[in-house]
Formats: sequence, C-alpha cells, structure tokens
Amino acid sequence: MGDDLGDEWWKHDDGSEGEKKTVQEEHSTGETKRTKPAKRKRVAEKTVKAKKKTDSQQNCIISQQTKDQESEKPKKKRNKKKTITDVLATSAPKPGCPSDLQDLVAQYFSDKRSVIERDELQLQNSCFLSSNDLTHSLSSYLKQVCPKWAKIQKQHTDKSSVVVLIVCSSAVRTIELIKLLTAFKGKAKVVKLFAKHIKIEEQVKLLQKGVTHIGVGTPGRIGALIDREGLTLQALRYVILDWNWRDRKLRRMIDISEVKGDLMKLLDSGILTTCKEDKVKIGLF
Repeated sequence: MGDDLGDEWWKHDDGSEGEKKTVQEEHSTGETKRTKPAKRKRVAEKTVKAKKKTDSQQNCIISQQTKDQESEKPKKKRNKKKTITDVLATSAPKPGCPSDLQDLVAQYFSDKRSVIERDELQLQNSCFLSSNDLTHSLSSYLKQVCPKWAKIQKQHTDKSSVVVLIVCSSAVRTIELIKLLTAFKGKAKVVKLFAKHIKIEEQVKLLQKGVTHIGVGTPGRIGALIDREGLTLQALRYVILDWNWRDRKLRRMIDISEVKGDLMKLLDSGILTTCKEDKVKIGLF
C-alpha cells in the first residue's frame, strides 16, 4: 500500500546523514591514529642518525687529539750500528808485526784445517823481515830489508818468476806502489799483476816473454797466475804485504773480507811452505 503518512520520513534522512558523518569521522580518526606512529618513527630515525653523527665527530676529534699528542712526544733516537770505518777512525794507527799475521792465519784456518794442519801453517820469527814502523816510504823500506838489491837484480835470469812480490788490496793501489818504487828498483823490470782491464792470458805471455824482477798486484790475480803456472815461486825471495795502508774508508787490506780471503789462499798456495824452507821471507810494509 502507500507510504505511511504518519512516518516522519525527514527525520530518518537526517539520521542516515548523521550516521554517515559519524562513520567518516571514525574513519578519519583511525587514519590519523595510524599516521602518528609513522611520524614518530621518522623522528626517532633522525635522532639516531644525529646521535651517530655526533659520536663519529667526537671520535674524530679524540683520534686527532691522540695523534697530536703522539706527534708532540719526542722520538726515540735509534742507535746506529758502528761500521768498521767508525771503529777504525777512533783507533790510533798501529804498525803491523809478525804476530798479527800469525794470528790472522790461525783465525782464518781455525774451522778449515785440523789441529795438526794448523800447526804446520805457523811460521818462525826468522821467516819475517823487519816490519815498517810507519816512518818508511816503500823504497826506503825495501832498501833496508834488501840491502844487496843491485847484486840480486843482476843474478836474476828466470822467466815467469819474480824476486820481489808486493801484495796490495786494489789495482789503484798497485799503480801507486809502482810509482813509489822509482828510488829503489834501478834497472829492474816491474810488472803489474791485477785483474782490472788486463786479461790473465796477456799477463802469462808477458811473464814468459822476458825477465821480470818485481811483481806488484792483488792477491786474487797473483793466486790465479800461480794456479795456471803463469807465475812460479822458483826465484821468489821476498813477499812484501801492504799491511798498514788504509783506503778512503780507513780499511786495511786485511779488513776487506774478499781481499783477506784471497791473501790467505795465496799464502797457502806455496808461499808459507817456501818460508818454512827458508827460501822466502815476508815483510809487513
């Protein structure tokens, strides 16, 4: 049938609109309630980041202060190891003597030879010439230890052998010593025996070609010539060691390990044996 005229229909419409508003308000309130925690979370994250940044800045400041303090501390000086040059520079020059050579030979062969063999290397004092007391030039020293040189020089006729053998540390020192021989040698022929710029075959041919009275050189090359039989000990009478001379680093011949080793091998190649047989005498210049 028709609508009920007694029903106040406009009141129902108002109620539905009110209900709609209430539902919308509740919905919007819920959304606001949901959005509030998100805002709080962002604020919390910003706070944490700011705190971390502050902490890192503080750590940087502390580490920088620590570095500054360390840099301000006085650095400890390292004790430099003394070189052989430093040691020799502070020691007063002392002329060599026969016991110095004896001790050097005994020390070098201590772990290379038996006790009996080492005893055989020891020389009597009669095997040595008088040593240089640091007042002699080479010529004046040779005149003292070899007063009859003019006669010995004339009598020498053997090839591939010398009467006087002067042993030094280097090629440069060899040239210096040859120049210092001028006042002593007279008409004697002098040969330089070192490896620098000179082939050993050339030196062998030179020694075989004519009579040579004095040989000056390094122990390494002299030893090599003896091994090849380019130089013999047949006419040898004097071995002069350039013992007291020092180079720019204040090293003597025996202070250079390589030269010392070559010298010991040279002495052991037959020179010590001829000394014990009283055929050769050793002098320390």
